[in-house]
Amino acid sequence: MQIPILTLLLLIFISTQSFTTSTSITNTFIQCLHNRSNPSFPITGALYTPGNSSYPSVLQTYIRNLRFNESTTPKPVVIITAEHVSHVQAAIICGKQNQLLMKTRSGGHDLEGLSYITYTNQPFFIVDMFNIRSIDVDIEQETTWVQAGATLGEVYYRIAEKSGTHGYPAGLCPTVGVGGHISGGGWGTLMRKYGLSIDNVVDAQLIDVNGKVLDRKSMGEDLFWAITGGGGVSFGVVLAYKIKLVRVPEVVTVFTIERTSDQNLAGLAERWAQVAYKLDDNVFVRMVLDVVNGTNGEKTNRGTFRTLYLGNSTNLVTLLNEGFPELGLQKSDCIEMSWIESVLYFSDFPVGTPTSVLLSRTPQLLVRFKNKSDYLKNPISKEGFEFILEKMKEVENLTLDFNTYGGRMSEISEFAKPFPHRSGNIAKIQYLLLWDERGIEAENRYLNFMRKMYDYMTPFVSKNPREAFLNYRDLDIGVNHHGKNASIEGMVYGHKYFKETNYKRLTRVKARVDPHNFFRNEQSIPTS
Repeated sequence: MQIPILTLLLLIFISTQSFTTSTSITNTFIQCLHNRSNPSFPITGALYTPGNSSYPSVLQTYIRNLRFNESTTPKPVVIITAEHVSHVQAAIICGKQNQLLMKTRSGGHDLEGLSYITYTNQPFFIVDMFNIRSIDVDIEQETTWVQAGATLGEVYYRIAEKSGTHGYPAGLCPTVGVGGHISGGGWGTLMRKYGLSIDNVVDAQLIDVNGKVLDRKSMGEDLFWAITGGGGVSFGVVLAYKIKLVRVPEVVTVFTIERTSDQNLAGLAERWAQVAYKLDDNVFVRMVLDVVNGTNGEKTNRGTFRTLYLGNSTNLVTLLNEGFPELGLQKSDCIEMSWIESVLYFSDFPVGTPTSVLLSRTPQLLVRFKNKSDYLKNPISKEGFEFILEKMKEVENLTLDFNTYGGRMSEISEFAKPFPHRSGNIAKIQYLLLWDERGIEAENRYLNFMRKMYDYMTPFVSKNPREAFLNYRDLDIGVNHHGKNASIEGMVYGHKYFKETNYKRLTRVKARVDPHNFFRNEQSIPTS
């Protein structure tokens, strides 16, 4: 069908006008940034536009999910690699003035890419925090100020540099950025002993929607509560957290035991769900289920039980042979090491890897992936696990990680922080699916695998709401378009991430500190 010449000319005119308008807004925005930032710290070298030759590498360096690194992926009009507080302040003020959407990126591990892409047509820019990453360890006070752009690996390394008997309860992946991880309620192998990252934060620095730098005292307890578990990006830009260090012994013990379906995996998994959350608080036993090729070439299920114990191997063997004898732990399975070495162990580095590898900001693996999460309230029977294991064979490249609860996690009120998943939970389940194939057809196939497995798990997990973990961002459970239905749309995912009471409190904080909803994304907290 031929397009009439007048229609074609009109389309060209509209397209040209749109491009000109976009360019004009970008230029005005950049000029505003120059005017607003501290002249002693020029912002010029921190700005990248699509016309800059370094723009693609700056954008892609912190894209951790290759699903969002395609030519069709929406791109920012400007990337600000902030080097000074005034750069962030200017970005907020100028972003508001020019009605641009702002994205804040610490490590790039937002699982749906929301720290560097948008699913709307609105022009957006990125404030990348990777240059704002100082770590100030005070062993005497047992605290550390950590800026948002630092990675967990850097934090762990700097703590261990000063002390062999201190640590911090946060995540397993060393390249995750502090800003997003802590603000969403990061968990790790120490959570049964010391709770989550947010349970060990004593202060914070935040730039609000007016460009003011606030600490805990000046922001008030409601806002401090919100950014310790409710996600910082709904309320401002987190500059730093002051974290409370925790004590760890000089020697810890780890082990990894694998079992397959022909070794009564379903029965062992049933027993894990019955006892792992009741074990001594110093023991963390993670169960990972996946599918591998058996000796006959057919698919078989595998269970991997990886454990950290805050103590020596002799005591661990005694504890597990009393509390979980079905696992069959022997002293020869155990490896004694320092806590910082256990960080590497749980990050899948070979034993003996130098701890300096934690300073690398490059992930060990870059692929396309999708995550989901669930919470286990009641033990699953052997028959239930047999069903789950059989259904896992129908999908490809999927792992189910069961992370045991109990201990300190059962002692903290669900209202103490926005993160509500505390007492009453046996485990948090992470669904992880990885693939290398490019193209929308492959992506849809793998996403359908994930959604199918998520449906199969429905009878076994939390209900009304089916709870989810904010840091395992999942747009399948709800998206907010921030229009007239923002309140209703927000409740859909908000109740799953935070439960009703905490979600209502988060919306009240949001309405007070960002009434015009400048800080927003597809799953941010709305103002009502």
